[in-house]
Amino acid sequence: MSWRKQINKLEFNPDRAFKNMTFVMAAIIPVVFCLILLMLIWESIPSIKAFGFKFLVNSHWNPITDEYGALPYIYGTLASSFLALLIAVPLGLGCSIFLSEIHKSKLGGYISTMVDLLAAIPSVVYGLWGIFILGPFLSSTIQPFLGQYFGFLPIFQGPPMGLSLMTGGIILAIMILPTITAVSREVFQAIPNNLRESAIALGANKLETVKMAVLPPAVSGIVGAVILALGRAVGETMAVTMVIGNRPEISGSIFAPSYTLASVIANEFAEASSPMNLSAIFEIGIILLLVTVVINGLARILIWKIASKNQIQ
Repeated sequence: MSWRKQINKLEFNPDRAFKNMTFVMAAIIPVVFCLILLMLIWESIPSIKAFGFKFLVNSHWNPITDEYGALPYIYGTLASSFLALLIAVPLGLGCSIFLSEIHKSKLGGYISTMVDLLAAIPSVVYGLWGIFILGPFLSSTIQPFLGQYFGFLPIFQGPPMGLSLMTGGIILAIMILPTITAVSREVFQAIPNNLRESAIALGANKLETVKMAVLPPAVSGIVGAVILALGRAVGETMAVTMVIGNRPEISGSIFAPSYTLASVIANEFAEASSPMNLSAIFEIGIILLLVTVVINGLARILIWKIASKNQIQ
């Protein structure tokens, strides 16, 4: 009888095999993330030892003297991403509200398809359009107008320039618009219709219905959509590199050129002139990765707090 028990123990258990297989698949993701982080840290050790915390607050980037600082690139990344959100969030929410609440005909389907097509356009095509169409239009029309009538504000001061922080921010806004629109639309469509019907029964019009019955329960989903869009804006490389001007300086004007963390990696990695230069580029990669992790972490916390608040109410 003992040998039969041993044979039974060796029999194939499909449930256990499926559980083990899915566990391995799930474990691969954190393992890959940790390997990437360890590789970046290992390659960045010379730069971290040489510059320490000053690397984050230093504005000089000179491969000849091996003096490096990431502050202009951090500023360019955050400024361009914030400008993109400032433009894309109102447009994306307005478009998603129109598609899900106002116009549910064939026209809405066509508009939805066109919005989705924006996400399929390669980033290099956005960059080409920004260089030859958007940049010249901004420098010849929009920036002179803003400088003339709103030049008392620091952000609209300086000479008009086609390759600028403004151009990069607008390109990013167009690129993240499909993400905000698509996710927000799905969130709005998931809201029960009885909430809308209750508002209408109380005499609310379309605007009041959206304000009272649609937006409040959709806040957590909207925040998630914005964070997803911000994650893409922070990490976008090619299109921004082509239109932002790639000048490592901090300026209060959106007419001035700027530089981003992803752009400096793309531009200088293949032409690193020294081991310290290469190590500094890897440290830029660590900063970019940590910025993304912090953004996603804050988003998770914010969504959790909003969801908990809604459950309490």
